[in-house]
Amino acid sequence: MEDLRLQELVVFLVAAGVVIPLGKRWHLSPVLGFLIMGLLVGPNGIGRFVSAVPWLEFAVISDVDGVRALSELGIVFLLFMIGLGLSPERLMAMRRLVLGLGVLQIVVTGGVIALIAYAFGNSPAASVILGGCLALSSTAIVTQLLIEQGRFGTTVGRTTFAVLLAQDIAVVPILFMVEILSGSGQAEPVLGFLLSLGGAALAIALILGAGRLLVRPLFRLAAGSGPEVFMASTLLVIIATAAVTHAAGLSAALGAFLIGLLLAETEYRHEVEANIEPFKGLLLGLFFMSIGMIIDPADVLHNSLWIFVSVVGLVALKAVVTGLLARLFGLRRAQAVEVGLLLGQGGEFAFIVIALAVGHRLLPDPTGQFMLIVVGCTMFLTPMLASIGRRIGVAAERRLAASAEAEPDIDQDIEGHVVIVGYGRTGHLLAELLDRQQIAHVALDLDAERVTHLRAQGAPVFLGDASRPAILARANLDQAVALIVSMDDADAAERVLRTARQIAPDLPILARARDHSHAARLTELGATTVVPEVLESGLHLGQLVLQEIGLPPESARELIDEQRLGLARL
Repeated sequence: MEDLRLQELVVFLVAAGVVIPLGKRWHLSPVLGFLIMGLLVGPNGIGRFVSAVPWLEFAVISDVDGVRALSELGIVFLLFMIGLGLSPERLMAMRRLVLGLGVLQIVVTGGVIALIAYAFGNSPAASVILGGCLALSSTAIVTQLLIEQGRFGTTVGRTTFAVLLAQDIAVVPILFMVEILSGSGQAEPVLGFLLSLGGAALAIALILGAGRLLVRPLFRLAAGSGPEVFMASTLLVIIATAAVTHAAGLSAALGAFLIGLLLAETEYRHEVEANIEPFKGLLLGLFFMSIGMIIDPADVLHNSLWIFVSVVGLVALKAVVTGLLARLFGLRRAQAVEVGLLLGQGGEFAFIVIALAVGHRLLPDPTGQFMLIVVGCTMFLTPMLASIGRRIGVAAERRLAASAEAEPDIDQDIEGHVVIVGYGRTGHLLAELLDRQQIAHVALDLDAERVTHLRAQGAPVFLGDASRPAILARANLDQAVALIVSMDDADAAERVLRTARQIAPDLPILARARDHSHAARLTELGATTVVPEVLESGLHLGQLVLQEIGLPPESARELIDEQRLGLARL
């Protein structure tokens, strides 16, 4: 394989310098930006015009294989960071979704795709291979989108990741299925398959066992030897474990995930995370660009009808099957739809399986090329599908909230109470404080799952969109003594304030803000008191520091109050 040239690295870094700032400015997904940039700078974009305009060669990446080889490290680092954010306990809690929903999704989706492929004239071997590889989704794209949207820790995020983790584990059976089919059912491939499964299990046990014994002492030694040694040790551990699992026939990213899971239990977790984040971001950008490079607009136009039908069919089939299975595992309809659309694309692993099948002559070359284009197009459309799924989920939640208007849950005689909008950690804490002082209160929240759970415990929480006048009226806002707005969504908090001021112009409103600029907007909309999260935590730490260095508590408090007052005037 030809080495990646420095000129092509320069093109990539320039592309990253363009995509990331523009994405932030225009609120576009960096994933979509890198996909489009890959289409432009690849051999099928600007590269087509190099012969006519030679100087364009300096803006083209022609070595797609070299780019893809390097970009695979982005997936490795991504899975490592995910493991770093989990813990073995949380992973065990997900085992029902991984082994249940994840395995069912692969088997059912793969079976249906195989039957369709066979109906279109493919051989039984080719149909099974296409079913197996097209059942898998893109771990890199989907996980990065969930992280960008801040939804990785939600029900949708956890469920989606559980399915992706099951798909990563399924890499070994699918790869050796290709080897078995190429051996025409002889005993040697079957024996090789069983031996490889044993080797894969041994590799996982080795990582988990040796990792627990060696990781902490290694990082303790590295931490005392300077930041360079610590960085080198971090990269060594990630790449070495990825190499072990790859050698055992497993996904390299799975090994990185396992070692991240072990490091999550150590005191070095945050330092490791800070070191790896820049590598992960850049290499993932390179991976997304490599996906854009494989799409040839000329081929797409030449077979536009069949590619369109295949792309829509694959996404629709996977979304429907995955969504129905998610419903069986307890997800609400809107959540199931979102999970289905998130996992509707083909995955990066399909490129490896299809290439291997073509090499073994199990799959005709034209069919392989066609399916690679289809998979690439579905991956290209994933950010848009994720956005559609999210909007469906939000719309469904609002419909649930609107239906709460017809339910006489809230005592219409309540007065002299506090209304809490947003019943997350802060809202829950405030409610407990009011309970201890025996102050009546009602809370409104848009998370139906949270409301159902808390109402079963007797909490006065109700499903409702507080930006709607009818919902606040049902909470008797005009008879309340105060309104507390404690929401994570900044735009939603502003809508609630506007509505509240229309109903109760003189009511004291206390609001939680993300930062100083958000606090200023809430104050302009009529909030009586606003508490910026970042500001208050900083001031509180400042007061503790002043006390630690010897100032009396009263003096430290006065100094902090002066600082708070000065910031409030800005």
